[in-house]
Amino acid sequence: MKTDRTVNWMAIAAIVFGAMTILSGGRALFGSLETRAELGNVVPFVLWFNFLAGFVYILAGTGLLRRRRWAVYVSLFVAISTILVFAAFGLHVIDDGTFETRTVGALTIRALFWIAVTNVAMSAIKRTSNGRLTT
Repeated sequence: MKTDRTVNWMAIAAIVFGAMTILSGGRALFGSLETRAELGNVVPFVLWFNFLAGFVYILAGTGLLRRRRWAVYVSLFVAISTILVFAAFGLHVIDDGTFETRTVGALTIRALFWIAVTNVAMSAIKRTSNGRLTT
């Protein structure tokens, strides 16, 4: 019962996180010149990745709420791809690329969150014949 509640909370958090990511990323990508200027030295590939990943966050969260096994793999994909983007961002920084310090914190939070979601989802899996997660 406790695992069921944990999966639900993580799924809801993923959906909310996804919606917030889409809104903030959309504002940064498509907002007014003043809005974009306020953001400072954004790293375009990180910004685009986060914006597009927001849609995948919602997909993963919805799948977890519906107890779909594929949601575990989507969560794992998001965790791994976030870590890879973080590594690419690190190379960008090492190469003297401009960036905002808050990007380091944001990528850290995203990576840790998706590692946690993946761990919760994987621990909730039990073999079933209908492809759904059971807790």
